[in-house]
Amino acid sequence: MKQEKKTASKWLRLLLFAALAAAFYFCHRWTKLNLFLAFSMAFGILAAAGLLTRLLSLRTAASHREGTILTIVASLIKYVAAVVILCWGLTILGVDVSTVVASVGVLALIVGFGAESLIEDVVTGIFMIFENQYNVGDIVEVNGFRGTVKEIGIRTTSIEDTGKNLKIINNSEMKNILNRSDNASIAASSIDVPYETDLETFEPKLPALMEAIYAKYPDVMLSVPRYLGVQELGASGVTLKFIVEVPEDKIYSAARIMNRELLVGFRKLGVECPFPQVDVHSR
Repeated sequence: MKQEKKTASKWLRLLLFAALAAAFYFCHRWTKLNLFLAFSMAFGILAAAGLLTRLLSLRTAASHREGTILTIVASLIKYVAAVVILCWGLTILGVDVSTVVASVGVLALIVGFGAESLIEDVVTGIFMIFENQYNVGDIVEVNGFRGTVKEIGIRTTSIEDTGKNLKIINNSEMKNILNRSDNASIAASSIDVPYETDLETFEPKLPALMEAIYAKYPDVMLSVPRYLGVQELGASGVTLKFIVEVPEDKIYSAARIMNRELLVGFRKLGVECPFPQVDVHSR
């Protein structure tokens, strides 16, 4: 519902920009004031740029790489629209843009030094795109924040975690990136059995249990779970370790599934998970 309201709001904003462009154009035709023509041009370009970005967002990307290109193009459209509005608007108002650019060369140089971080963000973003370090839809970890890349812009990257929290990071700060979507991930599960369990009899029964778990969840697991052996000799039981290859976005759900299925499966095999016990000796 929230997403639908957000989408409707964007379409209404486009209609408003188009209406304002038309209104200022008629004002210009009536008054012959170039100021109205400049406003009409500005809102017209905003409406066109907004329409293009909306159409791009409606396209379903066939791959993560295509999704990245779509978000980059949408971001670029916004910056180009701002530059065109500024230059064209000054031209309509009778200002010689080339003369202005030449006369403020020194000022532009000073602003350039002040905008060093902005330039760094843009340049870093360009290199990341060409090097294909990550794409929209990839699950990455940056400075301890783990989430799915939702949008890559000219200057910033948006990452959404499992709690739907959106973090916007400047491209220049996207360092030491761990792209967890490149290869299959490993979900691990550890479960205890009582010390009284005869492992030599119990362990040969585990392959059939692993096959049954995989057959039940082929959409979550990429392979049959594996039994690694005894992980630890605990205070109340023997800890057995299991792992399974899964897609990165399934790593947590797969671990929960493994815990449940192992508990249920062990009980069917006649093995109950131990609970903490305290032996009291009286003299």
